[in-house]
This record gives sequence, C-alpha cells and structure tokens, in this order.
Amino acid sequence: MEIRHKILILDDDADWLSLCRDHLATLPSHPEIFTANNAKRALALLETEEIRLLISDLKMPRIDGLQMIAIVRRRFPATRTVVLSGLEDEEYRSRAYALGVDLFWLKAEMQRNSKMFSECIESLLGQPDRDSDAGFRGVQSKSLMDIIQMECLTRTSTVLRVSHGPLVAKLWIQDGELTDAECEGARGEAAFYRLLAWKTGTFENHPAEPGRERTIHKPVNALLLESAQSIDEGAHPSTEPASVESNLHRKTMWKLSLLTREGAEFVVAVPISGGEPEALGTQSVGALAKWTQHTAEIARRLGERLEAGPLSHIAGHNMERQTVMLVRGDHAFLVAWPADLSGNLPEKSRKIVASWDS
Repeated sequence: MEIRHKILILDDDADWLSLCRDHLATLPSHPEIFTANNAKRALALLETEEIRLLISDLKMPRIDGLQMIAIVRRRFPATRTVVLSGLEDEEYRSRAYALGVDLFWLKAEMQRNSKMFSECIESLLGQPDRDSDAGFRGVQSKSLMDIIQMECLTRTSTVLRVSHGPLVAKLWIQDGELTDAECEGARGEAAFYRLLAWKTGTFENHPAEPGRERTIHKPVNALLLESAQSIDEGAHPSTEPASVESNLHRKTMWKLSLLTREGAEFVVAVPISGGEPEALGTQSVGALAKWTQHTAEIARRLGERLEAGPLSHIAGHNMERQTVMLVRGDHAFLVAWPADLSGNLPEKSRKIVASWDS
C-alpha cells in the first residue's frame, strides 16, 4: 500500500492555513494535511501523528516559530521543518537555519512561485535520510545546474540564494538571463564558476532586483559549457573512487555541454519498459515522456506489421521548434531543436543520444 506522508501546518492566521492546506492538497503524492493555529495544538498532533513535515510561521503568540522549530528538532528529530513566513528579515532566516530548518520561504514568494514551492515540499517528503548531504535541498533529483536552467528557461526574474554550510552565494536572474553572481568573495563569471563546484547545499528564491548592475553577459548555457570543459581539462586518473555526487555532477555537466555544443533545446530520455524519464532543458517532462513512449510503441507495432524493421527516427516541426524521436537500446529519446536550425538533425540527434550515457 502506498504511504501517504503527513504534513502539519502551523499558523495563527486562519485564512492562510486554509490557503496553504488547499495548495498542498494538490501535491502529486497526496499527503495528509493537518493544521494547527497554536504551538500547543501542533505539539499535541506531533505526539499522536507520525508527522513527516512541519511548515511553521514565525510570528505567533506565546511560543513563536523559532521556539517551535527548536522544540521539534530536539523532540522529533526525524520530522522535516520548513519556515513559511511573511517576515523578510535576514536575522530570522539565519537563526532558522542555525536551528536546522530544512527550508525558509517567504509567503509572498511562495504565492509567486507556487510550482517551485510544491516541488520543494515533494522533495522533502521523499527524502529518506534527514542528514543526507547529497544534492541540493529544494527540488528532488535536480542538480544546481538543473535549477539554474529551469529558472532561465521559464524566463524568471529572481535572486537565487544558495547556502553551502557557512557559505552563501547569490545568483541574479532577470527575465531568464543570468546577470550577476556572488560567491566566496568573487563576483560575475568567476563567482558563477565557484558556485558550480558546490555539490550540496540549500537554495531559496528571493524577489528580483531589476536595478542590479549586470556583470555577466554570456548566455548561461555558454557558461555551463565552459565549466564542463574546464572540469574535463582538470580531470586526472585517481586511485580513490569518485563519489556518487561527483560522478552525477560531472555526468550532468557533460550532457548539458553536449546539448549546448550541438545547439539542441532539450532532450527527454524515456525507458520503453517503464520507469522514471530523464530530461535536460525542459520542465514538461511528464507530458513529453508520455508522448514519446506512446509514439515509440506505435512505431514498433507498425514496423512489425509492415515487416519494415526497427524504427530509424521520426521527425516533425511546428512554428516553435523541430523535433526528432528515435530509439536506442531500451530507451526512446525526444530531441528538440530551434525552428530555424538547418542541417542533418536526425544525425545530430543520434550523436547526442549515442553520447547520453557514455
């Protein structure tokens, strides 16, 4: 039987409790939602229910949010914690993270970026080990590069704040373009490259700063490609086995650099026999994966009926882009290209697919 995780929302504002409860009820994992308007009620629920995730406001009477987080971290260490506050105060944020909170979100930002908030909550619900240091807390199964690409693809305007232990970095994104970065005392491109070297951490979205001076003028994919090339040039054989995180990081970098080098927009890889699809460059993974798998199955049946052999490829286009669908091994791949790109796109697609797992 599928496990339904339990979420507890703590806030003294009844309207906000209702809004947050309704929003979280739409999560794909369909968690059970509990609400409390005071800390006493919340603690009683924590005692009687196996709460997976507590989402707490900060400013409340008697026991405030920070006190509540401290109590929960001590008495219920397996419970994940998220602060969802209307207070935009760096001191509160720092104190919350010092107490061990998993994420800190502003209520206004949660409403502006509700899809990202939902993915953050799903990620925390799905992580089995509270103290795991793998990856970036916030979006499940996404590297920092995926997060940056996602923000740029959706033409977001935001400030991405990334924490790595005591270190804090910031990325400024305006209308989908990376405009500035700060990391470890550096600014601009140098800061961006330093940030990409981080394998773990926590990220948050802050309101955009459109008046920020621009120091980065290259497209983000060009920066990612240069970073991937730098990693390869600096790589050397080692007797020590590489960590899983490092291997995944490097693998993602090279997949992304291959897309950038060839000029593709995105790739979706779908296991034909079922399983989780993999994608780079697009957020519409579910719908594209379903179409790709369905089309590959139709092509297979048609090939058998006509005795025409296995599928070579299927190509199509519309006003926005050109696409090539092909099968390699036990995966079907959908590769998207700009509408005005010329050349042998099936052959270029095969090149990307052939190098996907190399």
